[in-house]
Amino acid sequence: MNSKLLYFFATVLVCVNAEVYSEYEEGYPISNQFSKRHPRDVTWDKQVGGGKVFGTLGQNDDGLFGKAGYNREIFNDDRGKLTGQAYGTRVLGSAGDSTNYGGRLDWANKNAEAAIDINRQIGGRSGMTATGSGVWDLDKNTRLSAGGMVSKEFGHRRPDVGVQAEFRHDW
Repeated sequence: MNSKLLYFFATVLVCVNAEVYSEYEEGYPISNQFSKRHPRDVTWDKQVGGGKVFGTLGQNDDGLFGKAGYNREIFNDDRGKLTGQAYGTRVLGSAGDSTNYGGRLDWANKNAEAAIDINRQIGGRSGMTATGSGVWDLDKNTRLSAGGMVSKEFGHRRPDVGVQAEFRHDW
């Protein structure tokens, strides 16, 4: 299973890289000659099945990086909108390498929204972050808004918790 997924991502990256490489050539004059210049970051997305495969390959001062994932809308009806995402990143740098992967669910309706993200660093820690917030009209001039978050690294310390609420009445 794991080798099939790796093979799939490698195939997609090679195909997209070949396609993007040919699309992003720029010519600019240098001493009456034209050189080909390629951008440092390449971002792509493609509709696959009922969702979208996305990714970025690039370079910054920390080193080389690659991000890829799959995003899918699970439902969008009177219950609200629920989307799911699976993602992964790889960074190669002089200070060390890192690989992360995770999954995320986002839900929203006209009054509220919530999200949960579970992630893992290879050779490191796992964690979870859950957030939620909402605004409710109690009457024409009165609103109640509330939100909160919980963040936890598994196996270490207590979770970080935050809560905020506001009751507002316009006179």
